[in-house]
Amino acid sequence: MKWQRLLFVLAAIIAPWTSAQARSPSRADAMRAAIHPVATSAAMQSWLARVPVTRDFPADFAATLGQQAPLYIIEMTTTPACLPCADLWAKLGRFSRTYRWQVRTISGQEALLRSGRLGLPWVGHPVAWVRPLSDPNRIIPIAIGTDQPQNLARNAYLAAKMLTGVRPAVGLRAMAKFTGIVGAPPAQSGSSR
Repeated sequence: MKWQRLLFVLAAIIAPWTSAQARSPSRADAMRAAIHPVATSAAMQSWLARVPVTRDFPADFAATLGQQAPLYIIEMTTTPACLPCADLWAKLGRFSRTYRWQVRTISGQEALLRSGRLGLPWVGHPVAWVRPLSDPNRIIPIAIGTDQPQNLARNAYLAAKMLTGVRPAVGLRAMAKFTGIVGAPPAQSGSSR
């Protein structure tokens, strides 16, 4: 009985010391926790089920999105066999039909340039941005990975607001967080050397 108590006391002394010695998470650790590559519809739906859905919308939400349609475009990346890309494309298509915004795809090279210009690490497809039709250099990301339709609409609304004068710090704080549900890289075939 005494030796068990002694082990308990030793464990209580060693445990805090061990956790203090543990390393802080690295940037790579943080990225792995925030990015969720998926290769199956079931995996994608499982991650999407965990995403909080925007429930509160400003009073001018629908009117603003409808009135801003001629001024903005949503551009997204895609790649072959990317389930989250197809999912995001379908959701943005419904958004486009509802609010009459243009939606189009851009090349992976253009996406890399944009990410670099904004100081964002490239994490995979899809990524979606809003920009004014008249200015290809003013871009605001609204999705990294696929997302819930309500979150995409709110982020597009906030991007339009930021592009017309709302302080970015206010708009970004109100945006739905990016999900990071991206397409899994293609499996490598053959033997490794």
